[in-house]
Amino acid sequence: MEYLDFGRTGHSSSRVIFGAAALARMSQERADEILPLLMEYRVNHIDTAAAYGDSELRIAPWMSQHRDDFFLATKTGERTGDAARAQLERSLQRLGVGHVDLIQLHNLVEEDEWSIAHGPAGVVEALVKARDEGLVRHIGVTGHGLRIAQMHLRSLERFDFDSVLLPYNFTLLLDDSYRRTVQDLLAACEQRHIAVQTIKSVARKRWTDSSEPHFSWYEPITDAAALRRAVRWVLAVPGLFLVTSSDARLLRPILESEGINEPPPSDEDMRRDTQDIGVQPLFDGGALERI
Repeated sequence: MEYLDFGRTGHSSSRVIFGAAALARMSQERADEILPLLMEYRVNHIDTAAAYGDSELRIAPWMSQHRDDFFLATKTGERTGDAARAQLERSLQRLGVGHVDLIQLHNLVEEDEWSIAHGPAGVVEALVKARDEGLVRHIGVTGHGLRIAQMHLRSLERFDFDSVLLPYNFTLLLDDSYRRTVQDLLAACEQRHIAVQTIKSVARKRWTDSSEPHFSWYEPITDAAALRRAVRWVLAVPGLFLVTSSDARLLRPILESEGINEPPPSDEDMRRDTQDIGVQPLFDGGALERI
């Protein structure tokens, strides 16, 4: 496993971050089978959220034994300060910890929510206070959809976030406008030493077959070679972190892909996969951006 400084936090994080949304609907017994994979592959960073079902509860027994081994991140979807503070305290209780290393504003993309979050008595103000009290160490912002790179740039103008999170894969970056704003965001983050986390690396398309079991918000790439190339294409970009899929069946293949010693795939390789397995852009500016 490769490690990089997680922005200016002082933590050296694994390039692959465990996306604990995968635990949202799991039994504790099943979660206890999944979590040891993190130790096996030397993953030292966990990303969860208050909105991820029982994920925080499933992590809690693990934290009681391994808290010092992991950079622990969660998220709040609240926009007002009081509601965010209450949700943070609930997350700490559910996780069984006294603090989290990173609290993130979850999917901050809509204009009205952005104004409330950054305004008086908003979530940003509340999280700064929580940071001063030692309940959180760092503050980040996340989001989905084609507007999020631009919104992250706006957020960074208003507040000095420690990390950002956004969708990043070959097909999404074929959109010229999205690619340009992502490049602008990456440049700003590099200059300011802000960590950049990516999601949707192994997304194939939106779900169309209701008969298939849905363990992620999108239909994932399941072809082993194509999945490996999708992971390695993202990790070939210096400085990026990759958050694993909410489909836990893909955790080991994703972790194995990180450790393969081979040249990164070319854009031509990725174009071929896009055609051969039918990869489609997830976002079009519609309702799915709120997920």
